[in-house]
Amino acid sequence: MASGRLRKAKIKKVLDITSTLEGSEKNLKMKVFQTICRQLKSSKGFSVEPAPCVVFSTSSYLCGRKKKVNPYEEVDQEKYSDLVRSVLSFRGHAQAPQSLFEEDDLLYGPVRKCKAPKQEAAGVPRNWCPLFNPEKSGKPSATSDPTIPLKIPLQRNMIPSVTRILQQTMTSEQISCLERWKRRMILELGEDGFAEYTSNMFLQGKRFHEALESILSPQRNLKEPDENLLKSGYIQSIQHVLRDVSGVQALESAVKHETLKYVGLLDCVADYQGKLCVIDWKTSEKRKPFIQNTFDNPLQVVAYVGAVNHDINYSFQVQCGLIVVAYKDGSPAHPHFMDAELCSQYWAKWLLRLEEYTKKEKNQNIQKLV
Repeated sequence: MASGRLRKAKIKKVLDITSTLEGSEKNLKMKVFQTICRQLKSSKGFSVEPAPCVVFSTSSYLCGRKKKVNPYEEVDQEKYSDLVRSVLSFRGHAQAPQSLFEEDDLLYGPVRKCKAPKQEAAGVPRNWCPLFNPEKSGKPSATSDPTIPLKIPLQRNMIPSVTRILQQTMTSEQISCLERWKRRMILELGEDGFAEYTSNMFLQGKRFHEALESILSPQRNLKEPDENLLKSGYIQSIQHVLRDVSGVQALESAVKHETLKYVGLLDCVADYQGKLCVIDWKTSEKRKPFIQNTFDNPLQVVAYVGAVNHDINYSFQVQCGLIVVAYKDGSPAHPHFMDAELCSQYWAKWLLRLEEYTKKEKNQNIQKLV
């Protein structure tokens, strides 16, 4: 009888322990309790009287109710009883962030803090050349004939052109975008179709500039343009811009920077809203409402501005630029005006591109000699 009371006392002690468990540990504790009961029941001279209900502090458990088959019941609980007791006896404290860091430091070593990547500062041209020429006047000389705009032919020589310099120094992002556009167009049109498309775009641009030359030139001995071309969408697109253009000084005229040694063929030098500008006329099938949408066109314009200011063939000086984007469907063109301050900003970028081109050409020449 004493041994029976001792075993019952043990059962009561187990019940008291399990009653303090949290809801998340209830199922696991119940398995341990059942294991202990089976061990006591198998002992000699001991019998457990069935109780209809055992009440816990957190919930109720009906001993007589048949439970669903649980895969955990198939585990040999007597074999792993020591492991179960060691797990249940552990009471870990909630880990604070500091303890987590210490544990990670022990397992993986100290954390190596990487320095933030240095942001590349805006480059400064090594060989600085001013955009504006202090020796030149800001206005055309009185002796020049306003009825005859300058039209200096472009001489083909070893001096690189503005177009070539910009093409050879495009960024990887620009090259990638251009290649993706080319692949997409070839998929849509095929190789022959894409070649025909680019040829037609070049021809449309050429005819557009010819029509502009005939419109802007005060001379009457020029070849009469095609009437259909004057009625084209591109010409209709720029009508509101042409109303603000006057005092044309140059048309399709070559320029050369005497100091930096590059050449170009500018579209027009004229007054736009009372300010003398280098004007660049562009055609586009896509809307370009902001100057950022024109890619390298501002660099091209400012390169012409600097060349005009340092070319002895031009008696005047230009301080502003204008990019006009005309559309084939005749919708109003977008004029992008560049004042002296904006031109100065793009001038620094142009000088960097020019230096990059010079460096590439020098390296290529060295490789040819090796």
